Amino acid sequence: DSTVRCWDCRSRRPDPVQVLDEAKDGISSVKVSDHEILSGSVDGRVRRYDLRAGQLYSDYIGSPITSICFSKDGQCALAASLDSTLRLLDKETGELLGEYTGHRSTAYRLDCVLSEQDTHVGSASEDGNVYFWDLVEVSGQGGSEPALGGSQGSPPHPHSPPQGSLALSLAVGRGVVQSLSFHPTLPCLLTATEGHVQLWREESFQPEGDAA
Repeated sequence: DSTVRCWDCRSRRPDPVQVLDEAKDGISSVKVSDHEILSGSVDGRVRRYDLRAGQLYSDYIGSPITSICFSKDGQCALAASLDSTLRLLDKETGELLGEYTGHRSTAYRLDCVLSEQDTHVGSASEDGNVYFWDLVEVSGQGGSEPALGGSQGSPPHPHSPPQGSLALSLAVGRGVVQSLSFHPTLPCLLTATEGHVQLWREESFQPEGDAA
């Protein structure tokens, strides 16, 4: 119904304590921090609700949003959309810090992630792969000036934003990779495709407590 609903988990009341109904189309993704709610909608907007300040911030992407997430440092928001593009936004200003392309996302709701140390951007893809880009290293395809997403819905800046440099294409399966999730502190990745869930980790990874 295009709303984000909040319940008090300490109460047994079935009714939500708050209903956020600003979206004009379905809500595709929701993330929560200690005082913020981040939502992505099919109407092409990323909305951030600052619960402490009682403020709503909205950034217009244009293409339907499929997935959103906070960076680990809490300074940025990553949004995936159905134009096969990931966009990294400054959470406070809405500035478009970078774009990441090369995967395929045109029909399915696909996840996007940031690595455990915010060094890489990742996305599921309809071609059976998972793609990773360097967060800050650019490929040189974009302009030197960042574009502005406009926290108040202003149009994008005419200059092209920096284009992220593709670091890795990981072949997961032959079908659509529906979901992926990074471990919050370790270099481990969970993927889901074709009814299978797979755990990936670096060759040098060693579980805590094991002998070196």
